[in-house]
Amino acid sequence: MKKVLFVAGEGLPYCKSGGLADVIGSLPQALCKQGDECAVVLPMYKVIIDKHPNMEKVADFHVQSGIINKDASIYTDKVGDVVYYFIRQDDYFYRDGLYSFHDDGERFAFFCKAVLDMLPHIPFKPEIIHTNDWQTGMIPIICKQEYQDAEYKKYKHIYTIHNLLFQGNFPKDILRCFNLSEYYYNNGDIKFDNGISFMKAGIIYADEVTTVSEQYAREIVTSEYGERMERVLADKGNRLTGIVNGIDTVNWNPETDKALYKNYTEHDIRGKKACKRSLQYQLGLRVADDVMLIGIVSRLTWQKGMLLLLEKLGQIMNQDVQLVILGTGDSYIENELKKIESTYPHRAVFYCGYNEELSHRVYAGCDLFLMPSLFEPCGISQLISMRYGTIPLVRETGGLKDTVIPYNQYEETGNGFSFRYFSGDEMMYIIAYAIHVYYENKAAWRKLIKHAMTTDVSWDLSAKKYAELYERI
Repeated sequence: MKKVLFVAGEGLPYCKSGGLADVIGSLPQALCKQGDECAVVLPMYKVIIDKHPNMEKVADFHVQSGIINKDASIYTDKVGDVVYYFIRQDDYFYRDGLYSFHDDGERFAFFCKAVLDMLPHIPFKPEIIHTNDWQTGMIPIICKQEYQDAEYKKYKHIYTIHNLLFQGNFPKDILRCFNLSEYYYNNGDIKFDNGISFMKAGIIYADEVTTVSEQYAREIVTSEYGERMERVLADKGNRLTGIVNGIDTVNWNPETDKALYKNYTEHDIRGKKACKRSLQYQLGLRVADDVMLIGIVSRLTWQKGMLLLLEKLGQIMNQDVQLVILGTGDSYIENELKKIESTYPHRAVFYCGYNEELSHRVYAGCDLFLMPSLFEPCGISQLISMRYGTIPLVRETGGLKDTVIPYNQYEETGNGFSFRYFSGDEMMYIIAYAIHVYYENKAAWRKLIKHAMTTDVSWDLSAKKYAELYERI
């Protein structure tokens, strides 16, 4: 049994901007069920204070890091088997939103130092500090270079990259927010271009680096996917490991999901048809069992392949299909998608924004789920769609390649459809093939649903791999 402290910029059920929050909400719980002891530390954002005004206070303490001199407080809560700690400093975190502020470098420099200064004030005594993404990347170097106490020397550090695109790169003067010598800039350990990179520091100084799928671990040591960090990652050798994410199979469960019009299981999927009719009615689509309903729940960005979608939208809608898109993101993509309801009345709907309940209904009510990503470190939506018997159609990249097994009509195997090259024509070819199978081979489609719903998308296997990694270090 290991005692593991997870550190992140976000985590469910308290705050979320992306897939990192899902991991922080699920992986520690799964590890606890396997015998480890886990805690999580997060910044105490305004959204957390507003929703949890009566949280228990643990201690007050002071944080000094370069030019930063701030008083802070520690609060605590518990969800399931996991204890959560929150570092409250309202100058930095009492704001509308989590990131994308002009002083993010200073905010998370403070957070990295505060996490380490917090440790003597809490009852949880970790053996392993598991940091995540750029917001926490400076913790391993601060711990190893600034603290001389024997207790700090015992900590082992694991650093997980959830998306290499977001590296925490800042101008060199952000060094003023740390108690670190310029030596670490001059020797290249934290230098990136003419500034510093929180993520580079995390990669170099962590004892082990992980990322969120085996395929993504292979991709990010190449120039195509390495975001100019490929040589740093390649230098980790066998200390870079890919472990695919899972999902919270209690929250995402078609048998018990209260957001659904009717529940169902892999043994009796009749409720899925009722969910489809309900979704069509709710969104103003023509209510029909026999028409393929394609769904997308996504950030609307180039990374997610939305420009491929726009390129081929006319060809897709020339097929006998309906389309529902839920998401927000790039303004150009949003504006183009806002035209689809008038162009394809009662056949296409775009919900601009995010609605948690509606997302559950889209996952349950659609027949095909589209994820044509340019790159995808892991992806969670394809796991959720399989759990709900909605067949994923994905590009073969990152975690999408690891988790979606393409349909083989001769062996009657697979749990989805996939295409290799980032090409609108290739995507359209596979969409047309999926539509053909849906209409012309109902028995094969039912088997696809069965295979998708019986795919293990839980955290159980991945948590075992993390537990083995903890033992190894």
